[in-house]
Amino acid sequence: MEKILIEVEKYVSSLLRDELPHTFIYHNLGHTKRVVKSTKELIEGENIKGDDAENLLLAAWFHDVGYTKGCDNHEDNSALLTSAFLKDKNIDANRITAINNLILSTKMNVVPQTHLEKVLNDADNSHFGKKGYAEICDLLREEWEQMDIKHHTDIEWTQANIAFFTQYHRFYTDYALENWQPTKDKNLASLFKILKKQKQEDKKSRKKDEELSLKIDKAKLPERGIETMFRVTLKNHITLSNIADTKANILLSVNAIIVSLVLSNLVSKLDNPSNAYLIWPTVIFVLFTVLSIILSILATRPNVTSGKFTKDDVANKKVNLLFFGNFHKMSLNDFEWAMGEMMKDRDYLYSSMKKDLYFLGKVLDRKYKILRLTYAVFMVGIIVSVIAFAIAFKYSGIAA
Repeated sequence: MEKILIEVEKYVSSLLRDELPHTFIYHNLGHTKRVVKSTKELIEGENIKGDDAENLLLAAWFHDVGYTKGCDNHEDNSALLTSAFLKDKNIDANRITAINNLILSTKMNVVPQTHLEKVLNDADNSHFGKKGYAEICDLLREEWEQMDIKHHTDIEWTQANIAFFTQYHRFYTDYALENWQPTKDKNLASLFKILKKQKQEDKKSRKKDEELSLKIDKAKLPERGIETMFRVTLKNHITLSNIADTKANILLSVNAIIVSLVLSNLVSKLDNPSNAYLIWPTVIFVLFTVLSIILSILATRPNVTSGKFTKDDVANKKVNLLFFGNFHKMSLNDFEWAMGEMMKDRDYLYSSMKKDLYFLGKVLDRKYKILRLTYAVFMVGIIVSVIAFAIAFKYSGIAA
């Protein structure tokens, strides 16, 4: 027994070292030796003796030599290589068949039937119940990736391991159940913890990626074009506001001069009974003039605002800090803090600029509506007053 095992060890070690591609970093001589070691442990633990023990060890040494011929049907290739070697050593054909059956029982999705098959399967998968499980499985993952068989993300790999633990793998022998199952359970618990952590990290990573993508999208916006648009529009609004104020001031000045002239020159002559016909035309003229003055004042009169805001207003982005009427009663420190918060938030800043343009447009709308009404009143007042004076002069001539 000892002699054939020594020869097999030398043969398999040489075969796997010399003919196995270097991409096999899991299914290599190191894996075979781990399986042989676990097989010896099970043989002792299960109290297996004689030819059965020897057959198990021979099967353990040969079970993965078929990888030297490729991944496909490697168990069948292992059996062929086993038969060729053992026949050359004059091993009985029945023993060779028994050993090959043990090797073939290690195929995926094959349920071992005999006690010896269960022993070899437990030995082949003993790393599930050992402390170095994670490192050994990482070798399998790397092997698959190097050979372009399967590629997994970290989460996919952990989920695949959990699925194999819970759905496909089980220990069959009493020794494995007693000695390796507890460690397997710990390894499974560790996998669940790792999966939970990976999902949390993945969620954070996705959130960061989304934020970065959003920042990149925002950075792609034509910043200078936007700033130019705001600058030009704001300048146009201010220019229109100045024009409206100028027109209102012109009307205010003209009507004030007219009222002054009327009061100084015309009203003083109304005491004379001979000028009584001028009373109503003068009243009409003065009324329209005064109304024009009032409308001109309304067009240029500023709105009164509270001039205060709270930190909640800033936090909720409710206050427009670009308009002086919203902060003129606040302290310098509060204003500087609020401006700092707004400048940190690009959306808040642009929102404030949009609001500033909008409300400035509303003010312009009010000014120009009142200004249009003022011009209409002034024009109608002049026409009606001239007609009134003409009628008054006509009737005064007839009366005379």
